[in-house]
Amino acid sequence: MSKIKTAFFCQQCGYESVKWVGQCPSCSQWNTFVEEQVQKDKSKNSNTWEDYNEEKKVSKTIALSKIKSSEEKRIPTADPELNRVLGGGIVPGSLVLVAGEPGIGKSTLFLQNGLWLKDISVLYISGEESEQQIKMRAERMKQGPSSNAGDNFYLLTETSTQTIFQEIKKLKPQLVIVDSIQTLQTPFIDSSPGSVSQIRECAAEFQRFAKETNTPVFLIGHITKDGGIAGPKILEHMVDTVLQFEGDRHYAYRILRTLKNRFGSTAELGIYEMTSEGMRGVLNPSEILITQKEEQLSGIAIAATIEGMRPLLIEVQALVTQSVYGTPQRTVSGFDLRRLQLLLAVLEKRGGFHFGVKDVFLNIAGGIKVEDPSIDLAVLCALLSSYEDVALPQQICFAGEVGLSGEIRAVNRIDQRIAEAEKLGFEKIIVSKYNLPAGRQGQNGLDKKKFNIEVVTMGKVEEVYKYLF
Repeated sequence: MSKIKTAFFCQQCGYESVKWVGQCPSCSQWNTFVEEQVQKDKSKNSNTWEDYNEEKKVSKTIALSKIKSSEEKRIPTADPELNRVLGGGIVPGSLVLVAGEPGIGKSTLFLQNGLWLKDISVLYISGEESEQQIKMRAERMKQGPSSNAGDNFYLLTETSTQTIFQEIKKLKPQLVIVDSIQTLQTPFIDSSPGSVSQIRECAAEFQRFAKETNTPVFLIGHITKDGGIAGPKILEHMVDTVLQFEGDRHYAYRILRTLKNRFGSTAELGIYEMTSEGMRGVLNPSEILITQKEEQLSGIAIAATIEGMRPLLIEVQALVTQSVYGTPQRTVSGFDLRRLQLLLAVLEKRGGFHFGVKDVFLNIAGGIKVEDPSIDLAVLCALLSSYEDVALPQQICFAGEVGLSGEIRAVNRIDQRIAEAEKLGFEKIIVSKYNLPAGRQGQNGLDKKKFNIEVVTMGKVEEVYKYLF
């Protein structure tokens, strides 16, 4: 009988060590090492994808010039938001990892997308739910037996990769959805499901299957309490695309964000609304991110931002009050706290406003997080509006980055931002005057004449304050 071999793995990054250590040499985290069995027992009747694949591809070296280049043929889904974040559709042979909090709607989103793909056969592998639970959910989404959507949709409730690949060989599906990668177990590794070595080996088996058969695979994954994807960091390196499904569970809206994409842009964003019948793609998110008000309120400004290729108008809410306890508070939701402190310092130094004795609260409406620096001007105007307790005009919006010397800097793709504001009925937009370069209409160039909306250009924070207040 062979001796069982064990090793210690870091649960954060997957670093392997022969003995337990307190601090990981790779990611510098403390107390993250766990002992796992890694001995492969060949006496078991264990099979991987290679054992079922009769047409084994022999690898050999080839000159780059002799490889025929062809445009990737994508499988378009019925979901325009998913198409956008994937870069135009599902790429054959791609491995996509989708991560998100429990209950955010990952299983619902990919169950409905699998049901909508009527032209190809889809295998949905669930290690978390029974067939009856999935059938109930499909019927709730009105995609059950009443329509022919389920004819090419197959279910398998199994956690052993040995059984999964036996079924895959019989069925030969054109798309595989795994829910979730943390529940699978390969007979090659003796540790429990969800451990670092199990996740790594199961993902590697599906990677080999996807590349050799040109079948796209979606792996649904869990996240840790810190918000990172559960399992070793190498999991994110192995897959072609990483999608993060996020959102505040107190809001109905969910955001599908691309963190990594070998076949498209990583700046894309899809917005969904959670309904009783599943996930509904939001085609015009600007309307839902701006609350409709009957009366004008102070501390509210509208920012024209861009996420990926999509222009958005979002509402920035600010509240400035007298500090009671002597130590001013700075509280933000959906915005970078350090960026807020930088803008407050600019107002203090360049405008003479005493924010040092005030509590400042800032919120981006709709529960979304924004990293685009072009919303600086809207944040600054919302702060000034609350400070002066004067409401800004409702039909005005802002697009500009604020520098440390108080200048309003130019932002890219200004035409799309202005067009979005015009589409939603705004009358004025304040932008940087540096978006009007003399004699050179480059990427930051702007032609005022082609818009029906009034474009107001400013160069300094003081000019904006005088114009508005």
